Amino acid sequence: MRLAFWLYEGTALHGISRVTNSMKGVHTVYHAPQGDDYITATYTMLERTPQFPGLSISVVRGRDLAQGVSRLPTTLQQVDHHYHPELIVIAPSCSTALLQEDLHQLAAHSGVPNERLMVYALNPFRVSENEAADGLFTELVKRYAVSQEKTAAPSVNILGFTSLGFHLRANLTSITRMLQTLGVTVNVVAPWGSSIEDLGRLPAAWLNIAPYREIGVNAAAYLEESFSMPSLTEAPLGVEPTMAWLRSLLEKLNVIGAERGIAPLAMPNLKAFSLDGLSAPSGVPWFARTADMESFSNKKAFVFGDATHTVGIVKFLRDELGMQIIGAGTYLEQHADWVRKELEGYLPGALMVTDRFQDVARVIEDEMPDLVCGTQMERHSCRKLDVPCMVVCPPTHIENHLLGYYPFFGFAGADVIADRVYLSCKLGLEKHLIDFFGDAGLEYEESASSEEVQAAPSESNKEVSQTVTPVTSEATVLPEDGEMKWSDDAETMLKKVPFFVRKKVRKNTETFARSIDEQVVTVDVFRKAKESLGG
Repeated sequence: MRLAFWLYEGTALHGISRVTNSMKGVHTVYHAPQGDDYITATYTMLERTPQFPGLSISVVRGRDLAQGVSRLPTTLQQVDHHYHPELIVIAPSCSTALLQEDLHQLAAHSGVPNERLMVYALNPFRVSENEAADGLFTELVKRYAVSQEKTAAPSVNILGFTSLGFHLRANLTSITRMLQTLGVTVNVVAPWGSSIEDLGRLPAAWLNIAPYREIGVNAAAYLEESFSMPSLTEAPLGVEPTMAWLRSLLEKLNVIGAERGIAPLAMPNLKAFSLDGLSAPSGVPWFARTADMESFSNKKAFVFGDATHTVGIVKFLRDELGMQIIGAGTYLEQHADWVRKELEGYLPGALMVTDRFQDVARVIEDEMPDLVCGTQMERHSCRKLDVPCMVVCPPTHIENHLLGYYPFFGFAGADVIADRVYLSCKLGLEKHLIDFFGDAGLEYEESASSEEVQAAPSESNKEVSQTVTPVTSEATVLPEDGEMKWSDDAETMLKKVPFFVRKKVRKNTETFARSIDEQVVTVDVFRKAKESLGG
């Protein structure tokens, strides 16, 4: 296990909690040191629900270890007495894994009936958030799903939606709306909002929908193998993928319906999928052909994230918005082969696979793309570089856990993504206009300088301080060691470049200056660089 301030994936305990906190009548007990209940604070801060997570800590203390005793049996008794859960999931922490305690034996001494206990004794040193969540959900499905009659009408299960999921409720709403339009009933949604009884009813559905590669696909594979239930594992992310998803869903359901003597389902008029029922379900095909969006055809994008969203966003940006993909990557090594296969022909080079955000930040700084689609960590990296960035997958910020309807799936999701791409790329235009035309009586630059000049030195502070005191001479601005020198007048010209591409222009200009053996970037050199680079 590598310790760092920032990690793309949380711990195994975090993954377990995402599943158990999603369910009704399930309580989690962590055999761990005090403090591992931080997940409760994360959940209550981000989930935007009135429910409080069912989670308790069986605290491991040094004194108990010295005396050779464990508090786990007593904790299980207390949880059973106070909460009366249908199931208690018991999980180890890194500390208790090192102690090699037998959780099965300790749980057996609690007196709680064995059928209401489940020890999920994974190795927390080797297993991270997504693998732990997917593994636990699959084990729960294996334990409780039972063979039964199929529903009379076409029905589906929706698998893999968990607490702290990215745009969870909105994506679920988008999928259920499309299913309702097709006349398909939702049998069970799991683990989100499901109970132990609901897991038992999973085999009654005709088909399983598992759109997230990270969680749910393995459970769907088990149900297909054990109960002959077909699966739909593609994500409806984008207009064309949503159309393909709907056609595939109808095809699979109609095969089952034909065997049961039920009339086939037909694709309704596409207007039926729109929010008002009167217009086209998505504005993306039209919007992509407007003059505004036509200019995006030469913009370069870099995408980094989990498996599902990296694949979906890369295809959306290139196929539907016409942007150039200069690179993509994922932090999920276990899904890297699937991502490579899905993005074959989309990337100019190899897929980037790393769990170090510093590596991703260096690629962004070297390439300076027009848009980055990534995680909250890429958003932080891009903020320092003035590169537009939109968060498209976990790990996320609180602003990605919303009360409103902002799906990424389905036709409505395509509109949301297109809007965010457009606004992210245009971000900063208002600030640029103020910088270019002056404060217009708003005292923008003066108020900014009084606050920022006192801050620690940075590139932005240099620019503010130089804007406050205009320089008309060709005096040389002394840079930090190893940087190209710029004259004051050249720096003044650079400020007329939009701030969100300013760093890129600076870098390209310095590269040009070195190519012609210039030691200082003057106004003349700046103009030559602009002409040479086609600016």
